[in-house]
Amino acid sequence: MKYDFDRVVNRVGTNCLKYDFAVERGKAQDVLPLWVADMDFPTAEPILERLHEAVSHGIFGYSEPKQSYFDAVSAWYKKYFHWELKRNWLVKTPGVVYALAVAVQTFTEPGDSVMIQQPVYYPFSEVIEDNKRKLVSNDLQLVNGHYEIDFVDFEKKIVENHVKLFLFCSPHNPVGRVWTKEELQRIGDICVKHDVLVVSDEIHADFTFPGYEHTVFATMSEEIAERTITCTAPSKTFNLAGMQVSNNWISNGTLRRKFRHGVAATGYSQLNSLGLVACEAAYKTGEEWLTQLKQYLVENLQFLQEYLERELPEIKLIPPEGTYLIWLDCRGLGLTPVELDDLVENKAKLWLDSGKIFGKVGEGFQRINIACPRATLEKAMEQWKNAIRNCL
Repeated sequence: MKYDFDRVVNRVGTNCLKYDFAVERGKAQDVLPLWVADMDFPTAEPILERLHEAVSHGIFGYSEPKQSYFDAVSAWYKKYFHWELKRNWLVKTPGVVYALAVAVQTFTEPGDSVMIQQPVYYPFSEVIEDNKRKLVSNDLQLVNGHYEIDFVDFEKKIVENHVKLFLFCSPHNPVGRVWTKEELQRIGDICVKHDVLVVSDEIHADFTFPGYEHTVFATMSEEIAERTITCTAPSKTFNLAGMQVSNNWISNGTLRRKFRHGVAATGYSQLNSLGLVACEAAYKTGEEWLTQLKQYLVENLQFLQEYLERELPEIKLIPPEGTYLIWLDCRGLGLTPVELDDLVENKAKLWLDSGKIFGKVGEGFQRINIACPRATLEKAMEQWKNAIRNCL
């Protein structure tokens, strides 16, 4: 491999949320963090080289991307997802969560119902409830270690609650589902039937495990595309979250104008100038790095699965189809959600994401980020094993 993903990079003292804010977030100073969804790997060297060039220029004024930016992003989505994009569909925001919030504010009114599928990435519920909308959850069903959609419940809740907007997570964080075309079609058909607008968060699209392929929701049909806002970003794929760039695609002109107005109403215009540089460079030059990274993540997943089966059979790994965030069923430990969090944080000295923050159906679970050197993952597992053996 050209890239050394086993190399441990010291991130302490860099003001990173993952390593430097344990105390501020109510954790012990010495916890090992595997929670927030950024990676412990430096991004691809060609991206860094392009950023160095931009920094050397020394001027960081207001910036907008030219045609080459669109060409880089659109070529990526055409090659990997068979999606033909048009430049005028693009609305840039400083992040996908920002785009979710703008969509909630723009296309619903206070008191309106917005649907999600819990357990799901917790900002989904935050942008609904913080904007005084009604949260409706079509809870995913865990069937024989595999999460499925209850389509009867999905449609029933749309009708009963007069749902106007659906925030869709695809691939799904944290349960790791890569939705099949059949599942996407059924979702789309129901949303078309009941005039529900869909915001499809596809930020993890580039992370699928062997045997699975991500399908862009908006490619299912013209009718579905006409009511879909697709949120993408280089942040998860190339570890660029702090660069604050999201590319959102809206083919429906009316929806796009309203969404642009919603962004403008927040007072936001140009994106981070270095973020634009990094995004274009990533889609132009990051392919080799990503290919090697994905192979390393496959090996990390295999290590984690084998470790749990051998050393901690009480914890069941939900086999992921995508993302680098792994959903662990810890109910076999026989602990309450509070006791489980105490075990993880105070006994094992780990900072994971507690399942309860993803919705009530997440209680008894923990989310762990495996995008780290193998030694870090192994250390975390040893700490957890020792805590369980010594404290339970």
